[in-house]
Amino acid sequence: MEKRHNGRHETFSFTAPSATSVQLVGDFTHWKDHPIDLHKGQEGTWQTTVDLRPGTHRYRFLVDGQWCDDPDCNLRVANPYGGQDDIRQVH
Repeated sequence: MEKRHNGRHETFSFTAPSATSVQLVGDFTHWKDHPIDLHKGQEGTWQTTVDLRPGTHRYRFLVDGQWCDDPDCNLRVANPYGGQDDIRQVH
């Protein structure tokens, strides 16, 4: 698992009990260039903690290779591919 430093600890989680792989991708991972693998925990919740610099960050999840929105994220913006990116604000 790759972690970014010089920032604040931010935890990302995604519930997918039947998934075999969940990855976090975003502007802070250069999207699919450096995805971060989440680790499966109890009841099928996948999780990772990364260091993010203060600011606004776009991200999404890749669940078994399929783009997925974060159901716990209420802030999204349109992306150039006709979908939406989730937004994480780090203070």
